[in-house]
Amino acid sequence: MNAPNEFSCSDINRSHKSTNTASLTLAALGVVYGDIGTSPLYTFQEIFRPATGVMLDTPHIVGAVSTVFWALMIVVTCKYVFLILRADNRGEGGVLALSALAALSVGKNSWLHPWLLLLGLFGATLFYGDSIITPAISVLGAMEGLSVVTPKLSSFVVPITLGVLIALFLVQRKGTKAVGKVFGPLMMLWFLVLAISGIVHVIREPQILAAINPLRAIHFLAERGWSTFFIFGAVVLALTGAEALYADMGHFGRKPIQFAWVGMVLPALALNYMGQGALLITDPGAINNPFYNLFSAQFLWFAVFIAAAAAIIASQAVISGAYSMTRQAIQLGFLPRMSVQHTSADEAGQIYIPSVNWILLLGVIAAVLIFKTSPNLAAAYGIAVTLTMFITTLLTFFIMLYRWRLPKVVVFTITGLLLLVDVALVCGCMIKFFDGGWFPLVLGGFLFLLMTTWRRGREIVINTIHKEGVELKAFLVSLQTDRIQMSTRVAVYPVADPSIVPQALLHNLKHNQVLHERNIILTVRFANTPWVNESDRVHIETLNNNFWRVTLEFGFMEVPDVPKALSSCDSLGLRIPLFETSYFLSRETIVTTSGSGMVKWREHLFAGMSRNASGVVEFFRLPDNAVVELGTRLQI
Repeated sequence: MNAPNEFSCSDINRSHKSTNTASLTLAALGVVYGDIGTSPLYTFQEIFRPATGVMLDTPHIVGAVSTVFWALMIVVTCKYVFLILRADNRGEGGVLALSALAALSVGKNSWLHPWLLLLGLFGATLFYGDSIITPAISVLGAMEGLSVVTPKLSSFVVPITLGVLIALFLVQRKGTKAVGKVFGPLMMLWFLVLAISGIVHVIREPQILAAINPLRAIHFLAERGWSTFFIFGAVVLALTGAEALYADMGHFGRKPIQFAWVGMVLPALALNYMGQGALLITDPGAINNPFYNLFSAQFLWFAVFIAAAAAIIASQAVISGAYSMTRQAIQLGFLPRMSVQHTSADEAGQIYIPSVNWILLLGVIAAVLIFKTSPNLAAAYGIAVTLTMFITTLLTFFIMLYRWRLPKVVVFTITGLLLLVDVALVCGCMIKFFDGGWFPLVLGGFLFLLMTTWRRGREIVINTIHKEGVELKAFLVSLQTDRIQMSTRVAVYPVADPSIVPQALLHNLKHNQVLHERNIILTVRFANTPWVNESDRVHIETLNNNFWRVTLEFGFMEVPDVPKALSSCDSLGLRIPLFETSYFLSRETIVTTSGSGMVKWREHLFAGMSRNASGVVEFFRLPDNAVVELGTRLQI
């Protein structure tokens, strides 16, 4: 028994766990829910635009609010919060992690395996479209409040928006650690503002509470006929950011994200949408900007300020997500190596990729200049999001069926209902294809082309090396070490195909006529899981007294620190001293030729990507003063 007034270990653990969960829940508010939290800025404006044909009378306003409310309940609450969040890949989320898990669930030998990976890859390319449109529409929608404060500021909305966005991207290289500390409290304040501003108008017009009845939504959609798809295309704006719940699971965990949604985000959003509906019932003229019209004149400047802060936070979430997605794609072999800078010594997930940052900035500036207003951008916003939701449902189907082994009737029922909603949302957004919906699809298609070209090109390169190279074991049998000058240092030869003699080794023997006493044929592989246990990191195969084949395995979320991983070989009987080791790299120059590889223009595209790829030294964290690079020309 425990003495009175004393804490047991279990009490301390529970206290620590609850404190940690509370802090993670607050942090999740600041990162995960920034995108969906800023949707009230522009959603209702889009629902009641002239093209939808929805009248501004009480029954239709209540029906519209009911549709938004139940869309949040079905798509976000039921699908993402209580179903998709359970499909974690060793704690990590996101469409690439989900596709890797689905492919693993069906088995590597299944014909579905490569197609599921490609499906996830296409979903990832659509995420980049969201990473461009979200900052543009969020900041633009917030700054449009200036024109509500005074029409004289209308001409300054676009320039100020561009200034805020440029400043946001310029500070990315400094990392988000310092700013991140205020993200959670700021977003909590934002959601409180959403809730309070909504409650005030709900109290004035309580009949809006009838929107809680799902029959009002069903009746509202049923009477629209084919024009219902226009409504779906507008309602989806209230759901944008739902994918972030799953994508950011690795940073916060499932329960903090669920607690934040149920305890704060969902009630605040529901109250604000109902408040906007109540306002429109009493004042239909407020449709010019129903969000900012919730506030009295003395609070308008505060509303603009807090909305701008929330929009910047929403933008930061997808920008950081684009960095993480890019690193995953690189390590899964879908993109060439890029310079990845770590902005925090404590958090491995806080990274900055300069090339991605500047490409996103150019895309965001182009989106603002092309579309100019948030209603115009709304037309481009939905397609990428809804297609990603559709892909997520398909991938989850295979996980439920093959990994969780749920009864088929349950799997097909759940998947059928979710796909019905997803297809309706996709069709609703496709109607807006020529109004701007083409933007994320063109971007996603171009990125998909780049990624598949790189993947196919690397396969051809490895096959060419295997076909034209010298078989390693035969080479070692024929090697007469007694006639070669030996160096006492350790030589590490990184290779893609460990069964072939590295070109750098052949060059070393031919030109320097020297062989090291210990030669490591090193292969680095990336698993379809986010993390690899340290016990599974290193695999060593002894070839003879002078040669060893070492394979290092990393997860697609890990930093491939090769020297650190090689240091663990000591415990496995192979000593690789840090200051006595040289790394010999083969730098490949791709030469395109006519043949059976790829069509000519794709070969040139791959060669260009290969030339501009970041070096192996930075990517694998090799010491600069211990690297020797030897070039080789490779025909494909």
